[in-house]
Amino acid sequence: MKKIKWFSAMIALTVVLGGCASNANQQPVASGSGEATKPAPTLTVAYSEGGTTMDPAEANDLTSDTLVLAIYDQLVTYGVKTVDGADVANTEDIQPMLAESWEVSDDNTTYTFKIKSGLKFQSGNPVNADAVVYSFDRVAKSSSGSFLYGMADIKSVTAKDDSTVEIVLNKANHMFTQIIAMYTFSIVDQKLVEEKGDDYLKTNAAGSGPFTLEKWDPASEAVFQANNEYWQGAPKLSKVTLKFTKEASNRVLLLNKSDVDMAIEIPPKDVAALQENSNLTIKSNASNRILFFAMNNNVKPFDNEKVRQAINYAIPYDQLINDVMYGQAKEMKSAVASNTPGYTDAGYVYEYNLDKAKELLKEAGYAEGFSFDFTLGSGFDDWEYDAVLIQAELAKIGVKMNINKVARAQFLEQQKDGNLVSYISKWTSFVNDPGYHLGFLLYGEGSSNYIHYNNSEVNKLWEEAGAEPDQAKRNELYMKAQEIITTEAPWAYLYEYNRVVGMNNKVSGYVYYPDEVLRFYPLSKEQ
Repeated sequence: MKKIKWFSAMIALTVVLGGCASNANQQPVASGSGEATKPAPTLTVAYSEGGTTMDPAEANDLTSDTLVLAIYDQLVTYGVKTVDGADVANTEDIQPMLAESWEVSDDNTTYTFKIKSGLKFQSGNPVNADAVVYSFDRVAKSSSGSFLYGMADIKSVTAKDDSTVEIVLNKANHMFTQIIAMYTFSIVDQKLVEEKGDDYLKTNAAGSGPFTLEKWDPASEAVFQANNEYWQGAPKLSKVTLKFTKEASNRVLLLNKSDVDMAIEIPPKDVAALQENSNLTIKSNASNRILFFAMNNNVKPFDNEKVRQAINYAIPYDQLINDVMYGQAKEMKSAVASNTPGYTDAGYVYEYNLDKAKELLKEAGYAEGFSFDFTLGSGFDDWEYDAVLIQAELAKIGVKMNINKVARAQFLEQQKDGNLVSYISKWTSFVNDPGYHLGFLLYGEGSSNYIHYNNSEVNKLWEEAGAEPDQAKRNELYMKAQEIITTEAPWAYLYEYNRVVGMNNKVSGYVYYPDEVLRFYPLSKEQ
């Protein structure tokens, strides 16, 4: 067995000292002032939506994911690195969380996790191996998390004793620990849930995390209180309030007036103005959220590779990035985002060139052009602007794009049916790895491969890479797959979004994560 991770003595000492402090979420005042210690500061964040569930196994929207990560812990977590002066999650660096150490068999199929002793859920029940098995079993049976369970390729999860969990995989999978660090695999309080009933988790908490739930009303707000007994030490914030503010303009206004401490999903057009406010810091991180123009590879004329390539040459890339996204995005040159390990732009030859587009259409047998239906899901201003601009450029090469705008829910339903001829869609890979990304979207059997792209060589490369323990060799396989995909052009690549978060200058500790979910525990605020 290969031994992997242990907490350092310094971290352990920090945990002990932080957890024992009865006033760990309070701040002392100057000696001799005669005043009592004052509570740690509070934080108010403007969020866009109210979320749909508190259940970790079923959460699949940004707000629900945020609620879960405030309340729950996982077996392992991601490290943090500094990139261009900003703190970002290092998803390749897997660190201990509830598991203080783990061992891996020589064939990389059996993981044995040792749970840190003395940990308790917020109810007071112990965090033990049975709770881990129970939590993983819930994911396997869930409607939202079961695909992730399958992507982790888990064969069995067994409690060997009260503090030891053995997880056996069907085959070696380099993404396994990255996947189980996700919120989906949060460890829940088995005793409490069995006492209250499984539906309890939809609207209530049963975790061991840094915050406890005081209130959650999806129509207005969620309120969290610091868990002073948290095993890593009490949070630096005594309370966090999420104000659900659907209109982006209202979130911007609240932030600009300092009525909230932070705001997410800030429109690109407002970034420059907010940056002029000396009281604010605007974090604009390159993300792995991508936007692409999808073409159904099973439907004429998009079953023709040259037609798809022609569309790529008709996209006004600079106009989309500068006029629609106000520079808060960058050109996309692979199916995989450029900040993903194993990324390559090999095979990317596309530029805005209508003459080249016409030439390819002629070679494909569509010299006179063609007409096709495009489905536009509502809810994102940039999608609508992009569609209109692309429609105008395609008209110049004799291609008529019929835009059919539908409500967001209807679009998602139609997209899942796999019958749409073309559409614009975005995607964020929560695990920053080509295998995760391509496995969902462009692997022949991927659950989100709604355009029916199916290349046997790409499929084989993806499967080989998944079992390859050597990262350099694995990346070579993923790069070959990306080059094939880019050449065959099942999508037209539009752009990679920046993740924009605004905050008062008094707020510190923000870390960008590929899943774009705020973690509140690292945050602090000057009084």
